Amino acid sequence: MPPGEDRDRRICDTCGFIDYANPRIVTGVVAHQNGRILLCRRAIDPRKGFWTLPAGFLELGESVEEGAKRESYEEARAELELETLLGLYSIPRIGQVQIFFRARLMNDPSPGPESLEVGLFSWDEIPWKELAFPTVKWALDHYRETEGRAVFAPFSNPPGTDQLTR
Repeated sequence: MPPGEDRDRRICDTCGFIDYANPRIVTGVVAHQNGRILLCRRAIDPRKGFWTLPAGFLELGESVEEGAKRESYEEARAELELETLLGLYSIPRIGQVQIFFRARLMNDPSPGPESLEVGLFSWDEIPWKELAFPTVKWALDHYRETEGRAVFAPFSNPPGTDQLTR
């Protein structure tokens, strides 16, 4: 354990370099068009075949906004106008921080290589029992709560969800 630290870390015996294992950042969107929400059916594991929001890992040198737009294009060929930060969700169990934006979909989406299909769903059509991850539901719920509002504080993990994240 390095001096002054509260946890074990990998340290190079030769040069003393400390390898800090930090969480990975996922960035994505709740994209809407004419009252419908964009969802992608996953073509890859984990949760292949389940529905998700366009999202993925942030690349080095990329802002979270750029990453959200890139991932949306990769997964759904979606061109977006980002509106505002929607939520920031902490998932310590898998070492992730997930950041979602509200966005306006500017084109007709189509599946990218990581999606089996994409769809625009009204609220009542969303396949709630087939959502890939808890954070997808959280972001959708938070989107619904802020519909029609231009200004609001970004959301975080809903109360009572610790068992899903730790």
